Amino acid sequence: MKGRILLVEDDETFRSFLQTVLEDEGHDVLTAGDGLSGAQLIRNKQFDLVISDLKMPGKSGLELFRETIRDANPPRFIFLTAFGTVEEAVGAMKDGAFDFLTKPLEDSDTLLKIVDRALEGLQRSRDYLALKESEAGGLPPEDLIFAGSAMQPIRKLVQNVAGTTANVLIYGESGTGKELVARIIHLLSPRGNGGFVPLNCAAIPENLLESELFGHEKGAFTGAIQARLGKFELAKGGTIFLDEIGEMPVALQAKLLRVLQERVFERVGGGKEIRADVRVIAATNRDLAEEVSEKRFREDLFYRLNVFPVNLPPLRERRDIIPLLTEYFIQRFCRQVGKKLKGIEPEALKAMKAYAWPGNIRELQNVVERAVILAQDMVRATNLPDALVGLSEPATAGRDKLKVVERDLIVKALEQHGGNRRLAAVELRMSRRTLQYKLKEFGLLD
Repeated sequence: MKGRILLVEDDETFRSFLQTVLEDEGHDVLTAGDGLSGAQLIRNKQFDLVISDLKMPGKSGLELFRETIRDANPPRFIFLTAFGTVEEAVGAMKDGAFDFLTKPLEDSDTLLKIVDRALEGLQRSRDYLALKESEAGGLPPEDLIFAGSAMQPIRKLVQNVAGTTANVLIYGESGTGKELVARIIHLLSPRGNGGFVPLNCAAIPENLLESELFGHEKGAFTGAIQARLGKFELAKGGTIFLDEIGEMPVALQAKLLRVLQERVFERVGGGKEIRADVRVIAATNRDLAEEVSEKRFREDLFYRLNVFPVNLPPLRERRDIIPLLTEYFIQRFCRQVGKKLKGIEPEALKAMKAYAWPGNIRELQNVVERAVILAQDMVRATNLPDALVGLSEPATAGRDKLKVVERDLIVKALEQHGGNRRLAAVELRMSRRTLQYKLKEFGLLD
């Protein structure tokens, strides 16, 4: 990538030479002849990279670095240093400088390679921060997702697997942040500059899912008036995220298995093999091993996907972070609606910590959003849903109550539709496969 670079060097001849080298590569370069002038430019303009002499009269490059590194979005630093000051340059790298070069330069190619690496790394960091700020569909940023003792092993797993090409299977209940963790793995991987293409396998009708995955040729089926790329082609060079993989029909599982084994696929209605240059990360809220034993999921596909499993704990097992998440969401929604609240009263927070949170972080987010809208001076227990207020029994008791309510809703829906499971699933806003799973769980199968 091309960057905006500040070059700080008191030797005018050397400075001019470096400026020419960098500009010939397409970089936008500003120069300063001393540290004080460099500091002034940094205060007034945004730079991606600063290349600075370490020793200069007035203000040294090291002083310039230590002042700038405290900024909210600091540029990366590369130092130019004489042999006698290499030790200082190494010390600066321990404090966050990117690299250093000794003068005189043997060739400009070495400088350009270091500049390229610095700018590529900076872009990846900015993409990562952009992910935090976008909050990936409403979930809080990564540092909150991994907060608490229960998530520290998960953080290490994510860091370990990110740099590999291994398939990853993320387990976790709805709302635990599976897609956000998948995005983090992608951005920290060698494919981080490629696309991240998500697909919810439960949200696409069965007869269209194959086309969504692999694309189709013109005339492949009624309505296919032109060729269309699938998710695997759109994710070329990047990562495809298959959410709710347990909902994929068994017949289509065989075609996905072929992609994982042979790294090729064909569009629907086509005969040409297309190379699958993608990394696959899948996620599920089911026990896929049990699905395999019940013949609802292919065993060979399970082992292909389950190379590196990551299990995200539910929020009820991370109660230590509920106050932190609650405060985060209060501040976030206060900004959105233009309110200033004093936080949350102890009674309300006690109710939040006692609740079982079947919808996990996403449910907590929705509860806080509603509470902020209703609150006057601070979030109070009266601003919370009835299901939370006054809840003081152990979490297991709360979960048992929720299971009873869920079972009753399923029974009622089946009664209303004369036992028709398809219509009942539509009313309950769940897939037929999920309804089948719930019927078995509650002992309601014939």
